[in-house]
Amino acid sequence: MVKKYPWWKALTDYSLALIMVVLFIPLFVTLVILTSIDTGFPGIFTQKRVGREGKLFVIYKFQTYHSQTSRKSNFGRWMRKTKLDELPQLFNILKGEMSFVGPRPDIPGYYNMLKGDERLVLRLKPGLTSEAGIKYRNESEILGSQPDPLKYNDEVLFPDKVKMNLEYYHQLSFKTDILILLKTFSIIFIRKKSY
Repeated sequence: MVKKYPWWKALTDYSLALIMVVLFIPLFVTLVILTSIDTGFPGIFTQKRVGREGKLFVIYKFQTYHSQTSRKSNFGRWMRKTKLDELPQLFNILKGEMSFVGPRPDIPGYYNMLKGDERLVLRLKPGLTSEAGIKYRNESEILGSQPDPLKYNDEVLFPDKVKMNLEYYHQLSFKTDILILLKTFSIIFIRKKSY
């Protein structure tokens, strides 16, 4: 169980994020330019999300919607499918606001409203990926197919994500994180091969 934030998790997050930022600088610059041209300057989307202990932080993503029309661009769709729009969250990890593995950061009104043992989830830093994130990686499509998306999210999808994130909390280990990361990379790789 997570009482104090695990040193190995913080060390792994910071080291891996720093290496990836350095390696991906050319990719970052390219995507910032392309996204700015496609959706409008500066090409970076920011939004307040619920972090560890319920504290709000500003998440970074590449913008996938046109700033003038609020419509998703074709380039933005590709970015979301390949998960490249999430790359700026490496800076959230370097700032200590996020982890590679943990509950996906949600907008205020959900995780910060948890009660009882469910609030144990808030002892974790939000992550780039998780078992729940993998299961619901097509969340927008799932919700879009429901007659009442908000009701489905509140009664089915969100409670299931909380349950899965609680299981992760109780089973937290270096091995668990590695397995989730490998599972995530394999899914992304398979997706990219299909494009």
